[in-house]
Amino acid sequence: MRVEDWVDPYKTQFQKEHNVLSLDQFLELVQKSPKAHARGSARYTVDMLDHFGKEEVLLPEGPTVRYKIFSGHVVGHENIQNEIYRTLQSYARMGQNHRLILLHGPNGSAKSTLTQSLMQGLERYSRAPEGAIFTFSWVFPAERLVRSGLGIAGNDPIKVRKTSSYAFLSDDELACVIPCETRDTPLLLLPIALREKVLGDEFHNLPERYKLGGPSPRDQRIFEALLQSAQGDLGEVFRHIRVERLYLSRAYRAGLVSIEPQLHVDANYQQLTMNRSLSSLPSSLQGLNLFSLSGDLVDGNRGLIDYADLLKRPLDSFKYLLTVCETGTVSIGNAILPLDSVLIGSSNELQLDSFKEYPDFGSFKGRLELIRVPYLLRVDEEQSIYKPLLEQIAGPKPVTPHAAWAIAFWAVLSRLKKPNRETYPTEIRYLIDRIKPLDKLRMHNTGDLPEHWSPEERLLLKPYLRQILLEYRSVPYYEGRNGASARELKGILMDAAQSRDYPTLSPISIIQELKRFVSRTSEYEFLRQDPLDGYHDPVGFIDLLTESYTEVLDHEVREALGLYDVLQWSEFIKKYILQVSSLLKQEKIKNPHTGKMEDPDLSLTKEFESIVQAPTGEEALLAYRRNLISQIGAWVLDHPKTPVDYFKIFPELKQRLEKHYFESQKSVLLRMSNALQTYGTDSEEKNSEGNQLAVKTIKNMQESYGYSEAGAKEVITFLLRRRYAK
Repeated sequence: MRVEDWVDPYKTQFQKEHNVLSLDQFLELVQKSPKAHARGSARYTVDMLDHFGKEEVLLPEGPTVRYKIFSGHVVGHENIQNEIYRTLQSYARMGQNHRLILLHGPNGSAKSTLTQSLMQGLERYSRAPEGAIFTFSWVFPAERLVRSGLGIAGNDPIKVRKTSSYAFLSDDELACVIPCETRDTPLLLLPIALREKVLGDEFHNLPERYKLGGPSPRDQRIFEALLQSAQGDLGEVFRHIRVERLYLSRAYRAGLVSIEPQLHVDANYQQLTMNRSLSSLPSSLQGLNLFSLSGDLVDGNRGLIDYADLLKRPLDSFKYLLTVCETGTVSIGNAILPLDSVLIGSSNELQLDSFKEYPDFGSFKGRLELIRVPYLLRVDEEQSIYKPLLEQIAGPKPVTPHAAWAIAFWAVLSRLKKPNRETYPTEIRYLIDRIKPLDKLRMHNTGDLPEHWSPEERLLLKPYLRQILLEYRSVPYYEGRNGASARELKGILMDAAQSRDYPTLSPISIIQELKRFVSRTSEYEFLRQDPLDGYHDPVGFIDLLTESYTEVLDHEVREALGLYDVLQWSEFIKKYILQVSSLLKQEKIKNPHTGKMEDPDLSLTKEFESIVQAPTGEEALLAYRRNLISQIGAWVLDHPKTPVDYFKIFPELKQRLEKHYFESQKSVLLRMSNALQTYGTDSEEKNSEGNQLAVKTIKNMQESYGYSEAGAKEVITFLLRRRYAK
């Protein structure tokens, strides 16, 4: 395709997007949609979040919403997204960004990623038709055009016709262009009475600065000088205004700025009239002392300014934020600059704790909106951080299933806190004491209560699940403040991938690297914490990970062998419940094969109850059966439109059935264990029953779970040595 083929379509699109307008064209747009053009930075950011939409998310602690602009960048943290949204809504209603949003939390908890997502969203939104915002420049025609008689058409002092505007003059027809350095909206150039007339009822919803204030000091001086020269003729002033579409951009520092820790003021000024290129300004302006403003605060106006690691800076270097938040202005040299930016910063907890000890913290406290950003506490969310990176980290090595899960499992365990029994009713404190780290991990991840507890115990604890998950959210030493950071965990994954002792990047190699990592107690505070009833025990968590991973492998290998069918246990429980229900009701059961009504199958009930170790006494057994039926009824009431899930209702029954069956099949696995020693060789044993089992199992592991051949052999060998070697 030739370059010429792009010229006309691009020009058409440029004009369609209103990249350059005269003031009267802009005012026509405003009158069509006053609300869209009367937005401050907080309202604009809220509209951006609404524009990209949100989705309902059901978490163990209850339903919430996730804003889609964070998807693909931020994992989890829905509660933080909602706090940011509510805070911005509050600023928008008040008409002033009266506080700096300070995201605080441990290192690597996604504070910067949250801010970057907001910036990317604003950048994209400013390019959408719904997100169009405008700024302006002052334009002055060449002297030859003025002498030729280009003038104002008509005498209307308010509305400017296209033919009377300098906005569309070409570069060779212009003597000078002075852009609005603060990227203010052209509405601020209108007298307040005219502003109200153009905006109508929406005028009263403007931020205070847009309702009563004016442009930056330099633009105000230019406006006044031109108005005086024109003897009060607004039309003569307005013809010098060129309205321009404003596209927010972090790369070009247009309304989006990140400020790193530094020791200088975030804005400065220099005299503009010293620039010789401006010698062609009208004589009415050449006598003015015009200054050019620059710096982070100027560049970030009308958008978002991010103060990365704010509290690493000396206190005096950001005291000016007190004035910015309270008045919406900042003093720069001899100028007082009005600002309209969302201010957001970040800090780790140690810096914030130190800052709270400063005498001046009381002054800052009312100007900070503190939003806590802890580490993630759900394994499913944590592992999604690492999944996209595994192939890149592993390089030529195959990646074994569950690698991301393994590192996430250990990470979340390292962040959990023991529930505080004193905050719960006396009658359930004994249950609170029994909640182990693995139990709490599963509560956070799925909302499931401990499977090894009795149905009565789970029923008693269920009303307190939300309190257990949220009890530390509002205290200084909250859950997720300490523990392993994703940054360190990525390093562990890299070390595991480079290990020469393992053919794949697998949970097995990750476990070995974790054993090395936990010895580095001098480097990481969370590794030095004293264990408490199983919590804060990084070494013990490796054992928990190893055992949990072994359970996962056991199921996969047995299914690959054809020894395990998850549906058979569900069907066995279902048949038993049917027999018990008929026994309790003293009713017959219809035989599905013959259609005849028959007595309950006592042999099936006795076999089932023997396997699951049901009570043997007559009264105890009767109570046991009645309790099972009542649990079914409770499930149906709580899930009226959901099929009965026997595993969810009776996890302990599933465990006992599986254990019973697995014990009876050990001999098969032992035969395969010996065959793996010669797998892939020309040994005489390759046609043995054990070798055929190994070939079949490895093939099924590849097809069903996505293992590589090397990975399947590695994990099967690990399982057999750990659980079935004796």
